[in-house]
Amino acid sequence: MLNVPSRHNQRLRQLLDLVHADEELLQLYRSANINAVDRSGINDHGEVHVQIVANAALRLLRLLAEAGVEPNVVTDHGLEAHDAEVLVVLAACLHDIGIAVHRDDHERYSLILAYTKARQLLGQVYQEPALTALVCDTLHAIIAHDADQRCLTLEAGVVKVADALDMTQGRSRIPFEAGSVSIHSVSAQAVSSVAIERGEERPVRVVIKLSNSAGIFQVDELLKRKLSNSTLAPYVEVVASVEGEEERKLVGIYRL
Repeated sequence: MLNVPSRHNQRLRQLLDLVHADEELLQLYRSANINAVDRSGINDHGEVHVQIVANAALRLLRLLAEAGVEPNVVTDHGLEAHDAEVLVVLAACLHDIGIAVHRDDHERYSLILAYTKARQLLGQVYQEPALTALVCDTLHAIIAHDADQRCLTLEAGVVKVADALDMTQGRSRIPFEAGSVSIHSVSAQAVSSVAIERGEERPVRVVIKLSNSAGIFQVDELLKRKLSNSTLAPYVEVVASVEGEEERKLVGIYRL
C-alpha cells in the first residue's frame, strides 16, 4: 500500500485510492521486481521504491511551493498546485513499470505501459482538457527520469531527483551485481541516510550522511548527475558528510 501524506488534497487522495485498488499496477510492480532483482541481480524497483520516490517527490514539490516556485501545470495549463502533486505522485507510481518488460531502456517501455494506465487513473479524477494535459506531463516526467534526458518542467525535475534520492544502504539507482565487490557496491552500502530539508540559501537542502568516504561516489555519479540535468538545479543544495564516532567530516557541498 502506498503511504503518502495527501494533506488536504482531495484529488491526490482519490488517485491514491485508485492506485491501491489497481491489481494490474500491483502486478506490474511485482513483475518489474522479478526482472530487476531475480533475473538481473540488481536492486529493488518495486513497491518500496515507488513509496520512497513518491514521498520524496511530494516533499521536494511542497518545499519549492513554500518558496514560491510555481509548477508548470499552473504556469502552462492554468491548473492548481494540488494538481502538480497528483502529477508527481502518479509519475512516481509509473516511472519504472517498464522494467516489467526489460531493465534496459526501461524508461521507454514505461511510456508504453504508462499512457493507458495514466489515462485510466486520471480519467476518474479529471475531465478534458486537464486530463490530457496531465497525462502528457506525467509521461514527460517518466521519460525525463533518465539521467541523460533533459527536463522541461519543474515536476519532471522533482521526479528525477526524487528517484536518485533512493540510495540509502544499498538502494542505489546505479546498477551493480549483487554480491560483487566494486566501487558501486561499496559506495552504495556507505550511504547511511538521506534527508530532504528546508534550505536557507536555497529552498531545498538534501543532507546525506555517509558511513565512509566511498559513498561520495553515489553523490557524484548519480545524484549530482541527475540534479545537474534537471529543472531543480537552481533550487537545491546537497550537503554530504562522513560521520564517525567523534567527528563529522564534510566531504561535499553542491550548489549547481
